[in-house]
Amino acid sequence: MNLIVTRSFPPEIGGMQSLMWGLTCSLAKYNLVKVFADYHEKYKDHDEKVSFSIDRVGGVKFLRKHRKAYLINEFIKNNKNINCVIADHWKSLELIKTNKKKICLIHSKEINYKKESFKNRRILKAFNNIDQVVANSQFTKNLAVEIGIDENKITVINPGVFPAKNLDNSSMKEAEKLLKNKNPRLITVSRLDKRKNHEKVIMALRNLKQIYPNIVYTCIGYGDEEENLKKLTKELKLNQQVLFLKNTNQDLKNSLVSKSNVFVMPSIIHKNSVEGFGIAYVEAAQYGVPSIGGKDGGASDAIKNNETGIICDGNNLEEIYSSIDLILKNNSYLEMGKKAKDCSAKFQWDNIVKEYLKIL
Repeated sequence: MNLIVTRSFPPEIGGMQSLMWGLTCSLAKYNLVKVFADYHEKYKDHDEKVSFSIDRVGGVKFLRKHRKAYLINEFIKNNKNINCVIADHWKSLELIKTNKKKICLIHSKEINYKKESFKNRRILKAFNNIDQVVANSQFTKNLAVEIGIDENKITVINPGVFPAKNLDNSSMKEAEKLLKNKNPRLITVSRLDKRKNHEKVIMALRNLKQIYPNIVYTCIGYGDEEENLKKLTKELKLNQQVLFLKNTNQDLKNSLVSKSNVFVMPSIIHKNSVEGFGIAYVEAAQYGVPSIGGKDGGASDAIKNNETGIICDGNNLEEIYSSIDLILKNNSYLEMGKKAKDCSAKFQWDNIVKEYLKIL
């Protein structure tokens, strides 16, 4: 049996939630799996449909962590057939007392603290008691080594995706209606925060509009930067070019991606926050859509520069502008999109889980 200890799990939505769900479902095909996850108000409807056991732990954050650790330690003590404990975060393993193998996933921003800082010392203490570390990209591995984690413990395994769903006609028609036959089409699906860098894409759009008067940029998501981005759009007189959407269902989201020409997310490092990988690039690639990603972070694991998309400096407005122009010029996105779709197959969970099985 493998124990999955996670703070991020469906029905909550997000990149980490998708990662832990995909990993759990894929491992469950090979071994018995038991999940300890945080409480979610809609967990009952979700959990009764799965083939593995899930224990939910609620309460205020500090008490929840200790209660969860107690339940896990008791479970380990009473079950002798446990192979290992796999966690989504180093904090999830801080209080786990066991000689069983412990594997911790790392994603970048949760370990991105200066050496010798209080948080760094706490992180290294936790990793001293962890047997194997799985980094989501080469960038994250390099960051981990830089802050003091033993390189010999680290294996790079990129996040996986399930095969892309077939798109239904009603969602495709709704997507086309929203896009109003505008072309070319840019899209970002992510939280609206500083790291994702929507701001500079919108600023680049002001000049791109001169070359592509019918261009449209769809931003799907919500976050702290929503009002600032809408204000910027209004100031630059781009209300006809930028479409903000949130609370869209998955089918419509996928349809909007598939009907777009380029996925644009030139991420930057903002404070401690950095893009460790960027599963959204792979999800877009499954629909034959190439991406533009930022050089700061792990996007280069998901995007082959000048083949399945472009890696640019997200801090450089001119570089973002020229990258978008380059990929749109002469319809270069068509060939890049074909290569991106072909390349996306290696990220499917059936392939990615084999890398986990090697270290289990």
